[in-house]
Amino acid sequence: MVSSRRTFLKSSALCATGIASAQVPGIVVKLPVGVRVGQVEFAFEEFKYRMPYKFGGTAVDRVTLLNVTVEVVSPSGKVTKGFGSMPMGNVWSFPSKTIPYDETLQAMKALVPKIAAITRAFTESAHPIEINHQLEPEYLKAAADVSQELKLETPIPKLCTQVVASAFDAALHDAFGKSLGLNCYKTYTPELIGHDLSRYLGADFKGDSLQAHVTEKPRDWVWLFHSVGGLDAVVESELKERVNDGMPETLAEWIRRDGLQRIKIKLQGGNLEWDIERTVSIDRVARETRPDVEWAYCCDFNEACANVDYVLEFLAKVKERAPKGFESILYLEQPTRRDLKADSGNHMHKAAKLRPVVIDESLTDLEALLLAREMGYTGACLKACKGQSHAVLMAAAGRKYEMFLCVQDLTCPGASLVHSAGIASHFAGLSTIESNARQYVPAANAGWTERFPGLFDTRDGKLATAQLTGPGLGAVS
Repeated sequence: MVSSRRTFLKSSALCATGIASAQVPGIVVKLPVGVRVGQVEFAFEEFKYRMPYKFGGTAVDRVTLLNVTVEVVSPSGKVTKGFGSMPMGNVWSFPSKTIPYDETLQAMKALVPKIAAITRAFTESAHPIEINHQLEPEYLKAAADVSQELKLETPIPKLCTQVVASAFDAALHDAFGKSLGLNCYKTYTPELIGHDLSRYLGADFKGDSLQAHVTEKPRDWVWLFHSVGGLDAVVESELKERVNDGMPETLAEWIRRDGLQRIKIKLQGGNLEWDIERTVSIDRVARETRPDVEWAYCCDFNEACANVDYVLEFLAKVKERAPKGFESILYLEQPTRRDLKADSGNHMHKAAKLRPVVIDESLTDLEALLLAREMGYTGACLKACKGQSHAVLMAAAGRKYEMFLCVQDLTCPGASLVHSAGIASHFAGLSTIESNARQYVPAANAGWTERFPGLFDTRDGKLATAQLTGPGLGAVS
């Protein structure tokens, strides 16, 4: 079924009231078994990277984790606690050439207590997806208030607000599942949510259940996409000096230790020769190190390409210099600007004929997804850092519109990786995940590696996800 932004916008007003989901054929909606929000607590953790990670022209050397605990109360009075954790990825979600790192991070931190208060003040009993649906407009207003209070020359973007809110949303999903003794992926029935998908995704989804898009059991494993950042050494000669911490430091060393078969290539998008040489070099090292592997690559431009012509020339030159490397490119990620409305003439149809082209930074809501499709994008990147509610709804939309789907990282350690891996393992057609905290900030995974064997480390290029069956998000008991 094909939709458009115009159709979506016309139907969204009705959907927001819930009218569009009433009396839907094929779905009998009973009184939803919701929860009421009780206490909300949060804390921060700081970690330094073992080595910088460069993407989108910026090198990152630290991470601040937001950890959230939410207490919920069931209709019977049962009190349950849920936990959510997410990196405060300000460089990615709030990029700025004029506002320093510390100030964008401080803006996110200032938004946290406001989102906590808004969440705590929600008095209805509802499913986490419904709670997030009702509260996101309030979260965005709070972000605008913080922007004014701090006199930011660039307001906090919607994507950044979603990143801050994602830990609260995760904690709600975790608590709701635990209150019922169910993994959260078993709680997406219309009976529990109280609505079909049209309430959240428009008229195209009338009669659709989110549960129909979810596999109740996680797949046994997903492919690990190993990230090669802009500063990472592909060959020995690129190492200025070794960290000497016992971990791999060149691509070949990583391939041999972790049995890699998938690579995410971070590109510049503004330096064609460098991007071509980087891709060809990575392909050469990969094949020399493991010649028996059917390699697959993701080329991530982090929205830095001027236009689709850059992408087309990149693909043509890579194909000319490394035919096998070109064939191994599985998809292209966010080649051009994240602001699709401002860049609406920059279509991707020609590139998408060669390889799936997915949106990442652009994907903040269904309207963006529909606009991307009009512009020729054929895929979407799902991220836990945009919120569990957002991820599962966009996954359902992507599947209905037969789009290529992938799950990407925000250097997620600990509970946030368990969360992200859960998304990657519960939707048909998804089989890959980026997991780069093991590369850049392994200290944040301390204690988690032993609890989830094969998820935080790998020796066969895969992450073990069959174990993700616990109540809620399955990270914290």
